[in-house]
Amino acid sequence: MLIYIVRRTLLAALTLAVISFATFFIVQLPEGDIVDQYDTLLMGVATDKKTINKVELREKWGLNDPLIVQWVNWVVPIFTRGDFGTSYTEAVAATEQGYEVREVINQYLPYTIYLSVFTAVITWVLSIPIGIYSAVRQNSVGDYIFTFFGFAGLAVPDFLLGLVAMYIAFAYFDHSVGGIFSGEYLTAPWSVARLIDMLQHLIIPGIVLGTAGTAGLIRVMRNNLLDELRKPYVVTATAKGLAGWRVVLKYPVRVALNPFISGIGGMLPSLVSGSVIISIVLSLPTLGPIFVESVMYQDGPLVSAAVLMFSALSVIGTLISDLLLVVVDPRIRLTGSARGGSSEV
Repeated sequence: MLIYIVRRTLLAALTLAVISFATFFIVQLPEGDIVDQYDTLLMGVATDKKTINKVELREKWGLNDPLIVQWVNWVVPIFTRGDFGTSYTEAVAATEQGYEVREVINQYLPYTIYLSVFTAVITWVLSIPIGIYSAVRQNSVGDYIFTFFGFAGLAVPDFLLGLVAMYIAFAYFDHSVGGIFSGEYLTAPWSVARLIDMLQHLIIPGIVLGTAGTAGLIRVMRNNLLDELRKPYVVTATAKGLAGWRVVLKYPVRVALNPFISGIGGMLPSLVSGSVIISIVLSLPTLGPIFVESVMYQDGPLVSAAVLMFSALSVIGTLISDLLLVVVDPRIRLTGSARGGSSEV
């Protein structure tokens, strides 16, 4: 197990390095750069410095260096000391000093993780029991009702569902909507009351983001469990008099959970990237809107850092899912110590 984890960690570092170069290269493909956007950035900024020497500014920010040199100057500090470089977007561009990308990540990443984890918990808590019920009670009234709501959840756009949820919460429940904290807790130190306030504000975006995922996972759980329930070992256990729910929960459910666990690698980045529109609609301080803005202004360091974060979530999620699969499904064993690190049945 330890050898497997070490090998996967080294492979993850290599994967992230390759992704970082590909991302950095793709960001440079469009014509122009951040300096060409400088005049736009200064619009509406209270400063007397409205004219700049773009040649000197490109030299100062290293934009005239070859692409490979720019990438090395950017990626080496990341892997050595966690320094993601400097961003020059928004009003701070007026000072020509910029601000650390690490500061942006430290400011917005925690709330992005809170929202993603909260959404994942809601998705799993709802989809697993509903999927089990729909499989055990196949073609029942409850199964048809959950199927209807499942397809509805897949069909309704997130932004529309978010607006409707905001209206219902505010009009009928007098619930504060928008943002991630109430006004009195914005700058307050962490406490139980502040945590409860944050969880209350995460309910609406968590439900909105988790609706489509829950609907899809319900169908996956239902279909996989139906397939397992028809296998000989379940039929034999039932024929020998083992209690119905005990038969279902002991082995078939564990096997049917495999797609849930193997999907962790894609769930984490998809929740982060899929929350862009919801974050804009609900005014949530997550990385999504910042990422969109950095793309608009061709802010290479910030765009590359955001994509690298999403990629890291995929790599970490895949490693977690591989380890959990070994725990949940006894048919799977790790062969990392023998043949290079992989999971197989």
